[in-house]
Amino acid sequence: MQRIAVLTSGGDAPGMNAAIRAVVRTGIAKGWEVFGVQHGYAGLIADDMQPMGARDVGGIIGLGGTILGSARCPEFRTAEGRQQALDKLKRRGIEGLVVIGGNGSQAGADAVAQMGFPVVGVASTIDNDLIGSDITIGVDTALNIALEAIDRLKITASSHHRAFLVEVMGRGCGYLALMAGIAGGAEAICIPEVETDPEAVATIIRAAYERGKPHAVVVIAEGAKYNAEGLAAYFTQHAGRLGFDLRTTILGHVQRGGAPGAFDRLLATRIGAGATDHLARGQYGVLVGQIKSQIVATPLVEVGGKQKPLDLSLLELARILEQ
Repeated sequence: MQRIAVLTSGGDAPGMNAAIRAVVRTGIAKGWEVFGVQHGYAGLIADDMQPMGARDVGGIIGLGGTILGSARCPEFRTAEGRQQALDKLKRRGIEGLVVIGGNGSQAGADAVAQMGFPVVGVASTIDNDLIGSDITIGVDTALNIALEAIDRLKITASSHHRAFLVEVMGRGCGYLALMAGIAGGAEAICIPEVETDPEAVATIIRAAYERGKPHAVVVIAEGAKYNAEGLAAYFTQHAGRLGFDLRTTILGHVQRGGAPGAFDRLLATRIGAGATDHLARGQYGVLVGQIKSQIVATPLVEVGGKQKPLDLSLLELARILEQ
């Protein structure tokens, strides 16, 4: 193998740049040329890629987002689009591909692998829903951003005797909401994996009021049946029941925009280096992630389109701690 390419796909995650840096520099150390693909799979089809040297990735380890960019690419979902992408890679003499991204991105990587092209995935998504990694690139930073927001909201909530509905990202996975809720001392946590009963949430908020608490915080995953706006709309029909004045905060994409913390920089570096190691050993069609502190590979066919189950015992722990 003499030439490889690297791309970032799907939602950006803090630490993606650290992974790009690791792929480029470890690839160069192996004597390879490394090409950076712009705008994900769309860049493959458009042949939008350039060689990257060690200096091209200098100073990016602490940057959020991705210097390569990301974009949706409906064309890549078709066999014709994927064949166009492979033709562009082969025309440039590129013999291997590293895909940094989450569930949809790794489903695309698996489709490429099924066509016989050497590809290795790197586990990167703030949702932490990928099979094959205990924690994925971006999760720790996004979680700490959410936690800081919750801590700040609790201060203003206490000052004005309010309850806050705080919505965090995560698509159909409640990991961020669950962990942020536990770490932030939330009174209630609503996640997609367990159906939300708005009456039960109202009871919890009212009980906090009657215990004399100066505030109440409910952390909600965006994919829950009742998101923050849905719960707020429900509660407006029962004015005065909660005791607290109610406010809603949707954190949204602010969780993705932070500079990666130390954990994500180190995780991304280790996984990125692991990706080039697997290419060098001829171990293709796998997702590289971290399990029990070890860098491991999981077949892409077991990863794409599937969601890692959430440890619901932590939700029961959260309920106990809400007292």
